[in-house]
Amino acid sequence: MTTATRPSVLFVCVHNAGRSQMGAAYTSHLSHGAVEVRSAGSAPAASINPAVREAMLEDGIDISAEKPKILTPQAVQASDVVITMGCGDSCPYYPGKRYVDWTLDDPAGQGVEAVRPIRDDIKRRVTELLGELNVDLEQS
Repeated sequence: MTTATRPSVLFVCVHNAGRSQMGAAYTSHLSHGAVEVRSAGSAPAASINPAVREAMLEDGIDISAEKPKILTPQAVQASDVVITMGCGDSCPYYPGKRYVDWTLDDPAGQGVEAVRPIRDDIKRRVTELLGELNVDLEQS
């Protein structure tokens, strides 16, 4: 990663319908576009988890237009940091990439009450990650 280019982060979970979508949404929102963001899943769901969508709306972020995407080797290769959230061995490994595994509860099948603490944990972790990437969170 060079200072002349935006850092890029890929969020990966199994279904790309919950955790990785929240991570990507918070990274885009909090970085004000200073980070190139991708999300994908090893076995994508048909749509975003409705409880996740609702929990994100409560925090002012609308992810209803997002669609789960399949994880590709190209997405991993194009990213500086790969955040895995329970994708296990299905995540391709490329030397030289920074991999971070976030152990988080799976929101699949949960109501919004159970999703809120997962959402809040992801927001906290994204804020820390952006600090590590030297992204200014105070941009207008």
